[in-house]
Amino acid sequence: MENDRIVDREAVDQEKNFEQTLRPRLLDEFVGQARVKDNLRVFIQAALQRREPLDHVLLYGPPGLGKTTLAHVIGREMDAPVRISSGPSIEKSGDLAAILTTLEEGEILFLDEIHRLGRALEEILYPAMEDGSLDLVIGSGPGAKTVRLDLPAFTLVGATTRFGLLSPPLRDRFGIVHHLDYYDPGQLERIAVRSAGILGIDLAPAGAKEIARRSRGTPRIANRLLRRVRDFAQVAGNDTIDESIAARSLERLEVDRYGLDHVDRRMLLAILTRFDGGPVGLATLAATVGEDPGTIEEIYEPYLLQIGFLDRTPRGRRATRRAREHLAPGPSDGSLF
Repeated sequence: MENDRIVDREAVDQEKNFEQTLRPRLLDEFVGQARVKDNLRVFIQAALQRREPLDHVLLYGPPGLGKTTLAHVIGREMDAPVRISSGPSIEKSGDLAAILTTLEEGEILFLDEIHRLGRALEEILYPAMEDGSLDLVIGSGPGAKTVRLDLPAFTLVGATTRFGLLSPPLRDRFGIVHHLDYYDPGQLERIAVRSAGILGIDLAPAGAKEIARRSRGTPRIANRLLRRVRDFAQVAGNDTIDESIAARSLERLEVDRYGLDHVDRRMLLAILTRFDGGPVGLATLAATVGEDPGTIEEIYEPYLLQIGFLDRTPRGRRATRRAREHLAPGPSDGSLF
């Protein structure tokens, strides 16, 4: 299956500068995640009143929901610099020690994909997060010595899409833990309208609604679809993106009214046509569609489960009645079939 899906929740390299342009700077500009925002607002205000750094924050949830954006918002609200790194980029204990010892007082360290830190690196983080200290081993063998360095007070903001892979000792050292939920269509409409305003795009309310309902509950996808629809509208000579233009453009991109693309439909159709709707084992399904079982389980399935098109049963995967009705032969409103 293709890895360059337009509905992929992961960011691609060429999107990073674009996302920075659209990124909210303050909590009041951040759309959605009301419970998370309200709690963070209280914790930030309390920390500022005490003139202390914010407690360590763990943000978890699917890609594209705003974990990195919230880290930057926290930095702006705390008037603190944000240093960015990620679990996969820190391979040695010396790399992590170098980051920690060069932090400034009150600085925010954002670690993306924190679940991918090695256990040895987690051991270094424990005293840093809990006691504000760093234990360094100097030398080797019988003459090795352990030196404890005091670190400036800082805030660690960790982000992960795999909460279950974090070790309990690391999870327990975060004082603030928040799960980011998928966005509803109304929130995605607001995000699309806001992004259109920043980009100078004339987006009609009905056009924003059409983009929102095909965005799989994810702001990153909504912004990506907005950019692509803008391209179609521009080439066609349309100054305003209305419902018709948005729908036609997204159908050309093979994104249907439920946000399914050709990869989703191919997998569902395989279950429906080759296995009579299921159940079918994950390994068998993976072999049928030519994909790794882990990729199906982690990337393709979550959204299909979320919208009720797929069930996981003890005997395997099963396509639901909703999936069968949506993929039934014959044209339907917004569908490609």
